[in-house]
Amino acid sequence: MDPVIVVGAGPVGLALSLALAGQGVPSVVLDEGPGNEESRPARTVVLHADTAAMAHRLGCTTLRYEGAYFAAWRTMRRSRPAQRSTFDDGPAPLHLPQHALTRGLREAATAHPLVQLVTDSRLDSVEQDDRGVTAHTRGAQATWWRGSYLVGCDGARSTVRKLLGIRFPGRTAVERCAVAALRTELPWPGEALLHRNPPSGPEEVTSRPLPDGVWRLDWLLPARGDLVTPDALVTLIRDTLAVWCGGTTPPYDLIDTGVHTLHHRLARRWRDGRAFLAGDAAHLLGALGTQGVEEGLRDAENLAWKLSLAWHQGASEELLDSYEGERRTAVAARLRAADQAMPVLRAGGGLRTYLPGASRSAESLLTDGHLGRGPLGAAPAYAPPVAVREVPTATEPGGPVANVPVTAPDGSTVPLRDLLGQGRLLVVLVAPGTGVWDRRHWLGAGLMPRLAAAVSALPVRTDLLVADGYPGAPAHTVLLIRPDGHLAATFAGVRPAELYEAADAVRAGAPVSRVTAPSSATTPTAVID
Repeated sequence: MDPVIVVGAGPVGLALSLALAGQGVPSVVLDEGPGNEESRPARTVVLHADTAAMAHRLGCTTLRYEGAYFAAWRTMRRSRPAQRSTFDDGPAPLHLPQHALTRGLREAATAHPLVQLVTDSRLDSVEQDDRGVTAHTRGAQATWWRGSYLVGCDGARSTVRKLLGIRFPGRTAVERCAVAALRTELPWPGEALLHRNPPSGPEEVTSRPLPDGVWRLDWLLPARGDLVTPDALVTLIRDTLAVWCGGTTPPYDLIDTGVHTLHHRLARRWRDGRAFLAGDAAHLLGALGTQGVEEGLRDAENLAWKLSLAWHQGASEELLDSYEGERRTAVAARLRAADQAMPVLRAGGGLRTYLPGASRSAESLLTDGHLGRGPLGAAPAYAPPVAVREVPTATEPGGPVANVPVTAPDGSTVPLRDLLGQGRLLVVLVAPGTGVWDRRHWLGAGLMPRLAAAVSALPVRTDLLVADGYPGAPAHTVLLIRPDGHLAATFAGVRPAELYEAADAVRAGAPVSRVTAPSSATTPTAVID
């Protein structure tokens, strides 16, 4: 089998190549740039539990020393504190410069034998047939590439999307922010802040911590206002810091500035035969605290296991179509929620008629967007292909699983999310006491032998795990989990026939024609003109 061609070497393209490599699929990443990242501290990303775990799993080491976890989230309205949220019940959001995330992923990709990074390569044509994709690039040398599939991760002005003739409708300039990265001391070390209607300046200001005393500050501007001059930005900085620091502007070191204009767009199609779109090539969002890069990482994780199954075993057209069905639906819901809430949030009106359950304050809804909760921020749940829910748990079928400790038959115990992204289904038996029992006792006792036999007969490669507990699940619950960490089904005990049916539904049925992969992964190749 030919490698997967990934067009674009931003965080989404690099994450996809690493996710494929983790599942034994080679890729060639076409980068039109020179292969390095411009340092822009004012351009940052926020990763929540699922996407931060994915980046760690892919080997991105820069998260550890160039990112900062929020110690808390504060909100203020006018001159008064409104609320303060801590993260005692779950992991805090991780904030880091986008160039640091990209560099960490690039370093991991460079070190991986199944990923080939090709710089100075600009795509100019794509051709498809029944067996693969042929792409032509220009740059230092004109080159033809042959791939099994092609994924456009090449940003908002995607060449792949244009070559495929896919429309990209939406709204232009839905929000505009002046942004600054600066080093200073604020009264709340390590805590992020949302300040609505401050005594002076724009109607909304946010501050988010970075390592070494650096902060990113955003000021909401009129969507189609005047240019922000350097003097005007300095005035914003001084006035804002003075409000937060008792009337006196503290010393600060201005590191980077910018003006970000946010657009909302959604590609009409995310799949065209063997070609796919992901990240900004497929969607643009970012208003009201949502995160475009984070949604792009979710695209990569959703698509990687489906392409892996297609590459190794062959996959049904329904499974490959489900990438667009799941991810486009999730992003469309996020855009719809933001578009519905924005007029009243910015005009100060009520929210009840716009978003179900949004009777709380504007500050609470915006906080949810920033913290990865509610209609503006929560990790997506996908409609399960088979409605098997014999046992209710805290996770609805289709939702992301809780990161509980699990034990494999070899005796190793790790967080559940550490085992995702390997192209295999996971079956987890909830068996209280296994955390303290010697595995020799539970491997051959109770439900385990029968469950192990049922798992070995499944049509997709599957790992069998044991958990001492799972939120809301009684003893002897069996969980079927997709390779990307979304719950597919729950069973009361061992149900071999039903488990097989659910696993077959996850892969959307047998492939039309089985494709046999070589015994060892092939090396991406190019033919030079």
